[in-house]
Amino acid sequence: MNEYPTGLMAFIDRAGWGDARIEAIPGDASFRRYFRLRRDGDTRPQTAMLMHAPPPEENPEPFLNVARWLGDHGMRAPDIYAEDAERGWILTEDFGDDRMREWVDAHPGDEYAAYEAAIDALAQLHQRPAGPFPDYDMATYIREVELLTEWFGPANGLDVDRPGFVSAWQKVLSPMIGRPAEPVTVLRDYHAENIMLLPTAGANEDRCRAQGLIDFQDALVGHPAYDLVSLLQDARREVSPQLESSMLQHYARQVGIDVAAIEGDFGADYARLGAQRNAKIVGIFTRLAKRDRKPKYLAMIPRVWNAMERDLAHPALAPVARWFDDNIPGELRASGGGAIR
Repeated sequence: MNEYPTGLMAFIDRAGWGDARIEAIPGDASFRRYFRLRRDGDTRPQTAMLMHAPPPEENPEPFLNVARWLGDHGMRAPDIYAEDAERGWILTEDFGDDRMREWVDAHPGDEYAAYEAAIDALAQLHQRPAGPFPDYDMATYIREVELLTEWFGPANGLDVDRPGFVSAWQKVLSPMIGRPAEPVTVLRDYHAENIMLLPTAGANEDRCRAQGLIDFQDALVGHPAYDLVSLLQDARREVSPQLESSMLQHYARQVGIDVAAIEGDFGADYARLGAQRNAKIVGIFTRLAKRDRKPKYLAMIPRVWNAMERDLAHPALAPVARWFDDNIPGELRASGGGAIR
């Protein structure tokens, strides 16, 4: 039986890679599939990445648009070699296998330096004009947090106050939206498993790598704290509160924010977006387990809850914190959700 999606061979042949060897790469939480192409070059092997994002489940156009915008603005998104968006095929530059997650796990003594480099790349992005992408607006924030009440509540047998949840979030987010920070391009999934470490010319490859960006197709224009939360409250990797605090201060220095602001409005917005993102992730991970039969995500939920509890302790989150106290038992929050295991 042919293990490749229909049309793969025809696409890579048109792209000039018909003689390449094809290796399937394990996927994650979407309908997208990835393949590495290898062929012999004049002096060394050549590789490329093939993504299949088939409509109607996936739409490859946003990936193409964001990748080209990032590249045009000095960021290291993969170059596009060939594409057939109508059929969901994209052939791109291969960033290799060195993800930040595994590299830091293998070099724990260099964790601080690796996160500094990731913060530096984010600061570089934030010093560019915001891209031509939709706004991260209140409707989007609310739609995302409702994933928690839609999936986590029922999965644990809870009859929660869903209108009260929306109302609490509107109260919490309104001051941030009414007092907007300078808008930036928000990648929305900027974390250690979506940062590829690329060799830097003339650098010690064990310590200094450029940040290659992937999985950015859902980019919006929004608050600069969002991608900081994504990196520093990582659902997939433990980031200590001490490292989180140090990196927030490093970011402030890089972009010219008064470090004191980390304890003021910017810090409040960081907590707002941390709680918002973590609530969304709890809902998404529960949905992946219940609907999509991907139980591996359940093991990450306690880490997400722990980060959200720290966010909810901020005074700016008081209405949402009260809702959680009234609707989600503390022991259930501490365990990450017993009934869905």
